[in-house]
Amino acid sequence: MDRGGIFQPTMASTWSAALISRARGRAGFQWFYLPCLIGALGVGAVSTVYPLQALLVLFVMLVVVAVWRWPVLAAYLVIGLTPLTTGINRGSALPLLRPNEAIDLLVGVALISRCLYRLRSGELPRLRLGAVEVSVLLLAVCSSVLPLAWMGVRQRAITSDDLLYALVLWKFVGLYVLIRLSVSTDLEVRRCLWISIAAATVVAVLAILQSLGVSGVVRLLADYYAPDGYANAYSARGSSTLGLPAATADLMIFNLAIITGFWLRDHRRRILLASIAALLTVAALSAGEFSSAIGLVCGLICIMVITNSARLLKFAIPVAILGGLVMEPVIAARLSGFQSITGLPVSWTTRLQNLEGYFWPQLFSNWNFILGVRPAARIAVSTQGTGYVWIESGYTWLLWGGGLPLLGSFLVFVIAGARRGWQAARRNLDAVGVAGTALFVAVVVVAVMMIFDPHLTFRGSGDALFILLALSVPLYEGSRGTPVRPIPGHSSEEV
Repeated sequence: MDRGGIFQPTMASTWSAALISRARGRAGFQWFYLPCLIGALGVGAVSTVYPLQALLVLFVMLVVVAVWRWPVLAAYLVIGLTPLTTGINRGSALPLLRPNEAIDLLVGVALISRCLYRLRSGELPRLRLGAVEVSVLLLAVCSSVLPLAWMGVRQRAITSDDLLYALVLWKFVGLYVLIRLSVSTDLEVRRCLWISIAAATVVAVLAILQSLGVSGVVRLLADYYAPDGYANAYSARGSSTLGLPAATADLMIFNLAIITGFWLRDHRRRILLASIAALLTVAALSAGEFSSAIGLVCGLICIMVITNSARLLKFAIPVAILGGLVMEPVIAARLSGFQSITGLPVSWTTRLQNLEGYFWPQLFSNWNFILGVRPAARIAVSTQGTGYVWIESGYTWLLWGGGLPLLGSFLVFVIAGARRGWQAARRNLDAVGVAGTALFVAVVVVAVMMIFDPHLTFRGSGDALFILLALSVPLYEGSRGTPVRPIPGHSSEEV
């Protein structure tokens, strides 16, 4: 399958495009110079009155031009910046959008406009859909179109919350397409994975310092990353720049799998990889979540299964013990919950009470579980610090948001995603194999962790899952390993 994107040109259109490209040389790009020149003059004129706005416009123009010239920069920007900006509240920095969503939209528009321009050179796209692509589209449709149509039939008011939640999985569809359109070589896949590790390392350091109560870090994260402005939500746990401890732990587990893939393929950087792996393990424990500890164990088991190497336990067990000692204050605070009157942590009993009081009665009455209740996965409750009660059960969320069709599409997605990861890891010794290893681990961990929370849509970690899904597409077409013909004008030498 073509790693240049979901759209694959036919052989005739590819050769015609190559001939046209040689005839034109660089003339095809000339039309883009005039708008850029006009835009630059406009920015210069406006900068005297609105300097900050002018700088922002100039930055946007530079990003668009750079993505036009080097499409893979779109993937690098998204993968590197998403974990660091996704926890910033919607509307606090930009109207209506989180910063990472604005970045996705910006580079996405640049990529799509570039693809549309290239159509005039004779490159006719052909849409190729596999089991994974179909399952992703089913997830998006069953979480948005189907429940909204069902609400319309029942004449129930559709709120802004319903519309926002209905767009969540479509955002992941767009992210998947963005990565597929911009990444096309093994070198680019490798760089994407290393950028992911680098971003996860920054998130890990902040999570550990936050859980240990370092005042400067706690204040920074409370000011800019507190969920819905509620600064005390996770002040003593490693929510980091994702704003959610469980999402931070998921991100650490996914990147641990990436590191393992590199470890088995690259003997030159093992000391560096081992150091980062230890840091990410400690960060996963800093989330202070029982479910995250289960996810970490599940992730390690999946890593050993797909790599067929139990020797990793020699490294994993000592690191886990060391992490437990470092995070002893966080773990002790969470274990103290078992000393309550009920013998269970308050978070567990509150979770169950919320499900029994706000969600399950409506879900399991009048056969609502068949087609769902509504896309919005939260209910406004004035007594809560954040103002809302969320569905803290992933499979309940599936039934609530889209009923049996959404639950079924998720199971299809898990099977198709795990199969793609397994095949990529076993058949590829290159960076795609590393991505496949991480994808298999991520899909299985998410499927298990959905028992506790809707991990599929967690900001930051959900993005990472769909990025791995896109990076795990083989670079070769067919079982014989015949290289795919590169798309003219999009070679690995551009970067």
